[in-house]
Amino acid sequence: MEPIEEQSRNNLFLIDNTANPAPLGLCAFGMTTILLSLHNVGITGLNSPIISMALLYGGLAQVIVGLMEWKKNNTFGMVTFGSFGIFWISFAAILMLPTTGLAAAATPVDLSAFLSVWGLLIVGLFICSLKMHRLLQVTFALLILLVVLLVAANLTGIHLVHTLAGVTGIVTGILALYLGIGTVINEVYGSRVLPV
Repeated sequence: MEPIEEQSRNNLFLIDNTANPAPLGLCAFGMTTILLSLHNVGITGLNSPIISMALLYGGLAQVIVGLMEWKKNNTFGMVTFGSFGIFWISFAAILMLPTTGLAAAATPVDLSAFLSVWGLLIVGLFICSLKMHRLLQVTFALLILLVVLLVAANLTGIHLVHTLAGVTGIVTGILALYLGIGTVINEVYGSRVLPV
């Protein structure tokens, strides 16, 4: 058996050959955000496709990505994807719990409080993104704007603000999806096909 010092030195040279989990998290976040935002602009209803997507792809998939980022020693990725995964699961629970009789339906003030505390986290993540690439910074900036518009829409009841939030969400989701797919395309082609 190797001495502990020798084992530690050998572990310094281990190479991580596992796949990059971030594209899965970005795609999950982007697609779920687009789908909910289609509802916010009035194109779709708030029904089972949105709840299913929030639970499984936006929720569960991002939680798994967060755990994979932890394994890769990426604290930003772990907190971002883990948190957004739990956000989507929480959002689905907000919609589902009243139908089971386990909780009352959320009021506009309740939803505003929920979104506001998540907004605080997003501001912190945006500050972190300032050390990263520009497209990620823009995505987080739009995400902050999205939360502000959703809070304003819930507190004021102004339909136009809710629609603007939906449009902002669609753009935010498209950017996140672009980042995720662009990373995969660049990896598959072995070159910078898309700027991400």
